[in-house]
Amino acid sequence: MIKSEKEYTAIKNRIEELLSVAENIENTEAKGYVELNLLSDLVADYEELHHPIQPPTLSEAIKLRMHERGLNQRALSQYLGVSSSRISEYLNGKSEPTLKVAREISRKLDIEASIVLGV
Repeated sequence: MIKSEKEYTAIKNRIEELLSVAENIENTEAKGYVELNLLSDLVADYEELHHPIQPPTLSEAIKLRMHERGLNQRALSQYLGVSSSRISEYLNGKSEPTLKVAREISRKLDIEASIVLGV
């Protein structure tokens, strides 16, 4: 169990050293392979407790989908059937979509409902 940020940093550095040797990654019989896996598990447990990954905000998720699909604000507003100014409000976190629009965002942009609804 990792008890401090100092230990966490030292173990991450050791993992980097171990990863620089291909045998430690590929050869299950290598001493470094075992050490690498044990340390990786320790770091994963520590990060889950002390550095959890937060789900994206609705704004972040929409911006990502816009980028992935090559949509600008105007094209997105037409695609979702809402005004461009309303899209701007969603992107700036100034307003939340109605349930009907939230459903369209989730369905058409393939964004999890929990992110769209903020739960």
